[in-house]
Amino acid sequence: MRYINNRAHFTIAEIQREFKISRATAIRDINEIQAMGFPLTSELGRGGGYFVMQNQYLPAARFTPDELKAIFISFIASKNSQLPYLQNRRSITEKLIGIASQTQQDELIELNNILLFENTNPANPHLLELDDAAPAELNQLISLAVRDKHLRVTYELSLGWPQLLDVYLLHIFNSNAQWLVEVYNFDTDEFTYLPVEMLRDSAISEQEMKWTEQEILNKKLLRARESNLVVKLDTIGIQRFKRMHPPGIILSLTGMFQSSGIFNVQLDVTDVEALVYYADWLLFLGQGVEFERIPDELRVILEERLATLRFS
Repeated sequence: MRYINNRAHFTIAEIQREFKISRATAIRDINEIQAMGFPLTSELGRGGGYFVMQNQYLPAARFTPDELKAIFISFIASKNSQLPYLQNRRSITEKLIGIASQTQQDELIELNNILLFENTNPANPHLLELDDAAPAELNQLISLAVRDKHLRVTYELSLGWPQLLDVYLLHIFNSNAQWLVEVYNFDTDEFTYLPVEMLRDSAISEQEMKWTEQEILNKKLLRARESNLVVKLDTIGIQRFKRMHPPGIILSLTGMFQSSGIFNVQLDVTDVEALVYYADWLLFLGQGVEFERIPDELRVILEERLATLRFS
């Protein structure tokens, strides 16, 4: 900390040389120093690095009354959703109320009483019906990924059976009330989705990447084109898709006014349980489903389901 405090600017490479440590260790140490409240800001690109903010907070921001309402409403809307940085969100809310005038504070309180969002209990809007804390590993993943997406993670699918994975992180997202991370696994050459709650001890990988970022993205694009299930949806299908869908599926809206959409999936046709799940889900999407491509194994299950429905 004394080394950093005596400088206005420094880079990861300088820290590595000074203390003879690896890049991953240097980044981890800097993250820990930032978590302690040391005022650092980072800048990407040539000549970038870390800047010491001379113990100052970020410059004051001024909001119009409507901007203040917009921010406050977004916080209300996410009140019953699992989010990272929960403690920071609460402190920001307190600061927003603190900078508002008395009239604006009264308006915000009234908004909080009037507006109800999904999963809000009308009898008690302040009662959280869902766990409002995101998985413990989520903050760490986000902090690492903004610096380096090549990570080493411990995946514990079953308690007491951890797996050390060398991955490239593509996305972190919430699907059906569960936080997932989309990764490319260097060891298996596969793209997969891992529940964040099953990850431990995430860190920046010290191994050399086997593929560049662009090569990994090209692999993903190629496999998407080779998907064995390609489905078109109408407006009803789109609405039902938004209500429930398997994790990781991306719906592309194709029609005017979002009137149609399309998605593709690569299904393992030997996984009978997965095929049955997809058959039931596709029936849930409604009669407007149109298949551009579908594996024969899934088609058979769908036909059996439809036949059962006709005679029931």
